[in-house]
Amino acid sequence: MSLYGLREPVAEMAASGKAVWGTCAGMIMLAAEITEQDPVPLGLMDVGVQRNAFGRQVDSFEQDLPIKGLGNAAYHAIFIRAPVIIRVGEDVDVLAALPDGRPVAVQQDNLLATSFHPELTADARIHRYFVALAGGPPLDTSAPPIEAPRVR
Repeated sequence: MSLYGLREPVAEMAASGKAVWGTCAGMIMLAAEITEQDPVPLGLMDVGVQRNAFGRQVDSFEQDLPIKGLGNAAYHAIFIRAPVIIRVGEDVDVLAALPDGRPVAVQQDNLLATSFHPELTADARIHRYFVALAGGPPLDTSAPPIEAPRVR
């Protein structure tokens, strides 16, 4: 982000109220703090994040999760060397957590962060959720989700 001069524009967008969504490494960059020295996060979201919380690439996994705001159908989340949230500030809304209670999707005002990779599924509900957050049409939670392919 520093190399391409993106730190300040992203921070300014967030401060102006524009919706910003960080997935996986993007969640790390939005965080107030991370457990490692590098990279230096933007400090935009009141969360603490641990990088590669589940291990190496070979430890990647898939998990069906209920996600607040997406309706009753579970969301098929794909985690690849994923971070996990280890601290949640009081103004942060946990949208989804793993069965052990660790948060993996959060929202703070106009900021959204997910540990998993929604771009790897055919289920566009979380993308539509973000579009609604950005001022687009509201998400219709009564519509059935598109069946997500299983990554093998």
